[in-house]
Amino acid sequence: MANSKRNRSASRGWIWLMGILILLAALGAAASLYYQYKHLSKGNHSTTKQVLEEVKSVKKAKEAYDVIVVGTDPEGLAAAVSAARNGLNTLLVDGRNREMLGGLMTLGGLNTIDMNYALKTNPLGKEEVLNRGFFSEWYKRIEGDSFDVNTAANAFNQLVSAEKNIDVLLRTQKIEPVLGPPANGNVPVQGAVLTLADGSKQTVKAGAVIDATQDADFAAAAGVPFTFGREDLGDPKSRMAVTLVFKLKNVTPEVWDKMAKRLNNDNSDGTGVNEVSVWGYGEMSSYPPVNKERAKMRGLNMGRQNDNTALVNSLQIFNVDTFDPKSVQEAFDIANKELPNIVAYMKQTFPEFAGIELGGTASELYVRETRHIQGEYRLNIVDVCTNGDQWDRIGFGSYPVDIQRTSPSDNGNVVCDPKQYAIPFRSIVPLKVDGLLIASKAASYDTLPHGSARVIPNGMAVGQAAGTAVKLAQQEKLTFRQMSASKEAIGKLQEQLNAQGMETKPIELKPEPFMEHKAYEGLKSALMLGLASGAYDNNFHLDDAANPKRMVNLVGGAKKMKPDAWVGDVNQAIANLQNADKIPLTLEQASYTITQALGLKAASTEAQSKLLENKLLTETTVKLIADKQKLTNADTYLLIKDLKVGVTGKP
Repeated sequence: MANSKRNRSASRGWIWLMGILILLAALGAAASLYYQYKHLSKGNHSTTKQVLEEVKSVKKAKEAYDVIVVGTDPEGLAAAVSAARNGLNTLLVDGRNREMLGGLMTLGGLNTIDMNYALKTNPLGKEEVLNRGFFSEWYKRIEGDSFDVNTAANAFNQLVSAEKNIDVLLRTQKIEPVLGPPANGNVPVQGAVLTLADGSKQTVKAGAVIDATQDADFAAAAGVPFTFGREDLGDPKSRMAVTLVFKLKNVTPEVWDKMAKRLNNDNSDGTGVNEVSVWGYGEMSSYPPVNKERAKMRGLNMGRQNDNTALVNSLQIFNVDTFDPKSVQEAFDIANKELPNIVAYMKQTFPEFAGIELGGTASELYVRETRHIQGEYRLNIVDVCTNGDQWDRIGFGSYPVDIQRTSPSDNGNVVCDPKQYAIPFRSIVPLKVDGLLIASKAASYDTLPHGSARVIPNGMAVGQAAGTAVKLAQQEKLTFRQMSASKEAIGKLQEQLNAQGMETKPIELKPEPFMEHKAYEGLKSALMLGLASGAYDNNFHLDDAANPKRMVNLVGGAKKMKPDAWVGDVNQAIANLQNADKIPLTLEQASYTITQALGLKAASTEAQSKLLENKLLTETTVKLIADKQKLTNADTYLLIKDLKVGVTGKP
């Protein structure tokens, strides 16, 4: 979620919203402010908070189940209900000290959903939710794209408890995989060893396991390979910030109306309000943190509750090892020291917040990124930005590729805003381990597409598909790996998912304009390396003029492709240039920048020939560059493509 954590109704739909409001005014409609923003939500905000229902947990599991689902976050709940409805005897088990269902969206306080919306063809029509099936079934029971935590937890509990085939087991201390003898180079999962709340251990056999933990804990323990954080971009120590969601009290209807007045008059991108959600107040990024190295505020993302409170997802905390309890506690301590000052800053800066008070924090951190497992297919950023379909699609995403800050000096990034892309079944089938599916944000996604694919509606679609896949695999007597290679089996899975209310039909969309650019192959390389961003309008500024300073930054960023090859000093390329960020970039200067980075001895006039000689530049690219004295961004991406092939031997 970038400074505006919202869906495309904030980025693309704002024009339609303004058009509708103008039309209403022209017709003389006396719509109140309430209805000006209500139409974007379901209009189900209540002033009565539900009593939290008790989750009935068994004291001990049975000896065997058809499937074990590990984790009670929304993805796990979708998987368990799906498996149970397909006739499977299901154990839903959680290894955290939880009393309610919903994980991140309840105990983590993340009560605003990063929605996937279908492509809007009628500007006067309503936004349609892209994810159907279990997600929509649950979504109908809550207030809207933001919700009261008790409402959400009770909705989850009702859906789970309605299934007789599910045993829920909470508060286990540890969940460890039971592995069988290796076969065909892979190790099969045969169940789990549970350490119960009282410390006793129980071995539970199962035909399959679905890991729906936030960080693929079970899969990692079973030996599934993974990358960590931004490792696939050459930076394994870097990952998106965590957040501690906090509560504000005294957020009355009057306060909400005042926020609406401010944000409806705010013409900046990425701000808005509806009956249950607020996104904006970018001025909060100017809040001076007490701990400047570890904390940073961004614009406010607020989800309304039913008791004049709101939950805020805006305080980012850096360098947290979420696998270390001491580091996690330190993150809570940092946040708790900042929050009184944050609330005071809000009250001083914005008159509508004069009466608000801090009402506490969530009991769990919102952790965006840790492990990315290696699966039969790894979803990549080109798949997402180009609205890619997959033959083995099990769900769709459309949320912007939202890369949050990795440090206080980082501003975050929106790589692109897809219209609709497919999530493949192969991405939930891990390498090396059989009998296991991954239904969480830790599935087989590269770190950049993870910025979109990690959102909850996607995860719930994947969870539902996983639960159904277990049943089909048993019927067809196939392993998940065999299923992932069988178009016939996947076709049956898709038919079943469609019959269950999901949508897995092929997608056909017009190519994005950048896909028809002559430098598209170069842009693809830049995207895969994390060197290009199109923001919410998918404008990569391909035909804009490049400059020597930007080329230095681009080649420096490309070091991640093979760090050992960068033995020179790329900054030397502009050491003797004045106004390197303003003058045109020539092909000679661009070539010289590359040779300097690689430590290749060549004068600037010889650099192009040196690159051609070493197969770090192709004649094809040289011919595609129309003006050798004024390179564009597109031209530089073509150079990066050639450099990548020459250095790594891979396209």
